[in-house]
Amino acid sequence: MTGSPRLGLPFLSAGQAQKELFHNEALQLLDFAVGAAVEELPRAAAPETPAEGACYLIAPGATGEWAGRDGALAGYSGGGWRYLAPLEGMAVYVRSEEVVATFRSGAWEVGALRGSALLLGGQQVVGTRGAAIAAPAGGATVDAEARTAIGLILAAMRSHGLIES
Repeated sequence: MTGSPRLGLPFLSAGQAQKELFHNEALQLLDFAVGAAVEELPRAAAPETPAEGACYLIAPGATGEWAGRDGALAGYSGGGWRYLAPLEGMAVYVRSEEVVATFRSGAWEVGALRGSALLLGGQQVVGTRGAAIAAPAGGATVDAEARTAIGLILAAMRSHGLIES
């Protein structure tokens, strides 16, 4: 094996000449991967004048220097572009949008959060979607204002996906 199994970082071998080149290459890739942050949403072409240390997500159908590297994380250094193939579940911060992009099922999913519950201050405020709630109907005394308010509350909960329709 010539590199690490997850990130493909180059290993040093006994008696290897110029070990510092392999070590520095591994450090460059780690610098881009650990706490990864990219400049913008996925793009298909490399920027003309990237800043050293800038990272980008390569969009499908990439062209030029990035051709054939769809989905990869591209980081620019003094030695040129370095590429890192994403792993399932890898997350990066997208600076321009102030959201997180996560690599799922072979593509970058931007801005979506997944979970089973939302807790604020230790208190669960959102969990899995509840069952449908019927609109108010019947009763001895009909209160039109109350029914309207309850109907609006139920509609808002349905539109936010908190309860089924």
